[in-house]
Amino acid sequence: MYQKDFLDQVRTQLAVKEDPAKLREKVFETSSGIPLKNSYTPADVAEMNPLRDLGAPGKFPFTRHVQPTGYRGRLWTMRQYAGFATAEESNARYRYLLAQGTTGLSVAFDLPTQIGMDPDHEMALGEVGKVGVSISSIHDMRRLFQDIPLDKVSTSMTINGPAAVMLALYLAVAEEQGVSYAQVSGTIQNDILKEYMARGTYIYPPRPSIRLITDIFAFCADQVPNWNTISISGYHIREAGCTAAQEIAFTLGDGIAYVQAALDAGLKLEAFAPRLSFFFNAHNQFFEEVAKFRAARRLWARIMKDRFKTDDPKSQMLRFHTQTAGSTLTAQQPDNNIVRTTVQAMAAVCGGTQSLHTNSRDEALALPTEVSARIALRTQQILAFESRVADVVDPFAGSYYVEALTDELEARAMTLLTKVDELGGMVSAIEKGFPQREIQNAAYAYQKAVEKGGQVVVGVNKFQISGEVAPELLRVNESLGALRRTEVAAMRAKRDQKAVDARLAALTAGAKGTENLMPLIIAAVKAEATVGEVSDAMRGVFGEYQERLVL
Repeated sequence: MYQKDFLDQVRTQLAVKEDPAKLREKVFETSSGIPLKNSYTPADVAEMNPLRDLGAPGKFPFTRHVQPTGYRGRLWTMRQYAGFATAEESNARYRYLLAQGTTGLSVAFDLPTQIGMDPDHEMALGEVGKVGVSISSIHDMRRLFQDIPLDKVSTSMTINGPAAVMLALYLAVAEEQGVSYAQVSGTIQNDILKEYMARGTYIYPPRPSIRLITDIFAFCADQVPNWNTISISGYHIREAGCTAAQEIAFTLGDGIAYVQAALDAGLKLEAFAPRLSFFFNAHNQFFEEVAKFRAARRLWARIMKDRFKTDDPKSQMLRFHTQTAGSTLTAQQPDNNIVRTTVQAMAAVCGGTQSLHTNSRDEALALPTEVSARIALRTQQILAFESRVADVVDPFAGSYYVEALTDELEARAMTLLTKVDELGGMVSAIEKGFPQREIQNAAYAYQKAVEKGGQVVVGVNKFQISGEVAPELLRVNESLGALRRTEVAAMRAKRDQKAVDARLAALTAGAKGTENLMPLIIAAVKAEATVGEVSDAMRGVFGEYQERLVL
């Protein structure tokens, strides 16, 4: 981009010499171990070609944004991840958030639901409604979305192992509202590979799980055209302790695996690729995070073009949701979390996210109260309407520092992706424990830095205060488990059991064969089969995944 004699002058005249004895830290580097210079100059982006590496917003390689107008035409979707206790209580929170200006719903399910178990399962004891809403049947899903028009509201559901079941319930309720499949919009996370790596809410082994995912791709491509069939998630990988470069690499590595699996299943790329979406973490290191989002967008576009040979812009775009980093929230001085979340949210906006969830200040202690959820939403609204950061597309483009970071993160992510390829792809890499080890090592290094004081966490290892008064917290009633067990038993007693048995038998037979399972799952939930029963019908065929210890 620059002539050699100019770069020689820059290197000579703009060089800065530092006395190490006068620096507040011995080493300045990002979470990915990228060394940081005193300042950046044109020499640090000497190889950058703006036409090749940046392009215009909305055009390949989409470094700057997936839309030509960025947020000037439409702001990001403001979602607040919410769900707790019963469907009725969560419904009240959703309607409150919609009244406060949220522009999309994001459903949190409790742990039994996430692993395909009903509230009366012995393993559900003590967990019902604790980290999300308890959903076991079409009756619960009806109550969850009562008085919420599903043709007007976009819904994201953080669900993976039983993602097909939750989508089936959602579509069944939409149909009851008179809303056609073509009118609903939203996202299911449906990303099972990161569960084996970092989160643990899996049910079946990887290969039958991927079959379910590709069945969803095919079904929605044909019948639910506005639904994002997967949210390929780096968020939970980052929450487990990985670096920004690892978050890019392992997220896109999962994406490659899903694309290849769909192609191997006979789907046409342009039929499913435009509905792929991604989910990233917004962490504390502001500039690295902005660069991370830009690097991920560019790298995915190049992967789709070069590896999968598509020139379809919609298939090359990396559209993503962002959530601020729950792992950075502290129980100590919880009001500090408002500041952390603001910095993280601003990085996501400056990096070009399509939708955003801001964590609440009290989430290190409990599920958020109504007041805390409103503050988190107001954070987004202040960024959108008062800060004016959304008025210009990709405001950090051309920054020597951000462009250098973008290049370096892309290069480091590519090195990791090459290793994944050498191991036979992401499924094989997970089976061999490669990403798990990388994440564990990064998390351990960070924790050591916190314990030794090299990484400051305000209020935790520095600037502590004594005598803190605990804030008011949201508490889930301990009697909820017994209530939900009673409800499920009553529902089973009233339904047509023969119809349920027939639908579950058909699903079991389908799982043994090769047909698309989505129509069979929809038929089962309409017949009032529960989440646990539908999941068990497939467990009987696919088996359960047993985690390998990776050291």
